[in-house]
Amino acid sequence: MTETNIYFENNANLEKIKDKKIAIIGYGNQGRAQALNLRDSGLDVIIGNKEDSYKEKAMKDGFKIFNISEAVKRADIVFLLTPDETMPEMFEKEIVPNLKDGACINFASGYNIAFNLINPPDNIDVIMIAPRMIGVGVRENYLNGEGFYSFIGVHQEVTGNAKQILLALAKALGTLKKGGVEISMKQEAILDLFNEQAFGPAFGRVLLTCIKVLIKNGLPPEAVLIEMYMSNEMSYTYQKMAQIGLVKQTNFHSHTSQYGAMSRGVRYINLPLEEKMQRSYDEIASGKFAKEWSGKVSKLKFKIIKYFAMKQEINKIEQEVRKNLKLKDFDVYSAPENIEELLKKPEVKNELKNIMDSFEF
Repeated sequence: MTETNIYFENNANLEKIKDKKIAIIGYGNQGRAQALNLRDSGLDVIIGNKEDSYKEKAMKDGFKIFNISEAVKRADIVFLLTPDETMPEMFEKEIVPNLKDGACINFASGYNIAFNLINPPDNIDVIMIAPRMIGVGVRENYLNGEGFYSFIGVHQEVTGNAKQILLALAKALGTLKKGGVEISMKQEAILDLFNEQAFGPAFGRVLLTCIKVLIKNGLPPEAVLIEMYMSNEMSYTYQKMAQIGLVKQTNFHSHTSQYGAMSRGVRYINLPLEEKMQRSYDEIASGKFAKEWSGKVSKLKFKIIKYFAMKQEINKIEQEVRKNLKLKDFDVYSAPENIEELLKKPEVKNELKNIMDSFEF
């Protein structure tokens, strides 16, 4: 096992970038948070954004705003903070033709580089600062001085200054207060996708099964959902795991809780999780998932999956519980257009079968 490099504020020098103009491309949740943090660290920041509500927000925040092409032309350092799926086309049309020779591009995700959806020109530095925190948290933890973790790395070195620029930017963002962990862009992409595709679904299945067993045995749905996740007790436990450790946090629970969890945990040791998770890992690392997601069929499948996911029994139960608890309801999913026509397509129908069979209606 190789030693991991972890960087903190004493490893970085803001003087390396104080005379650089930084363009933030995309003023969404991450874009706004990172732009504000960089500006508050004394750096020269401009915004590149299309005509939308985010541009209006950037104007209200006091930034100079340009179209994307013009912002890139003016910048020495470019932060690409737009969605992964729209970035490749934008990169070719608006980023590459306008880059200065020797400029530095920073990605907040390794996805497009890792799976060859973007191939940067060979006359620029390419770095990554990938916060392990949502945009609001990036800003809040800068302001309160606590910082946040990030995965960082140099993907392409041309000028000889990429590492110093990377660390200076990471310090300016506030992430080196907590720590910047050096990994490759491929490793970042794998970690991110594996969390979403292996841990997330497995955890979701455990949660749904628990709810099903408890309700089937006559416990009130309101009590079940509050106990399992609606009370926020679970999120508090997760916070303590992060703060003091996965096992050590059990000391915050009663002896009855600790004994019951540890003595019964052996029943779940031999579940065939590793095999399924290894399959997910292989699909991600090989680029198979990225290739699948880039296809047109997957975009159609995604719309249908989202629609039918909200038709599961758990959503009906949850809606009734929220009503009884006088909680506000949110309608975040609507039926995709022409859903009947989409379902008639053989390639869509076949790919959906296993997914639909896993849903509980």
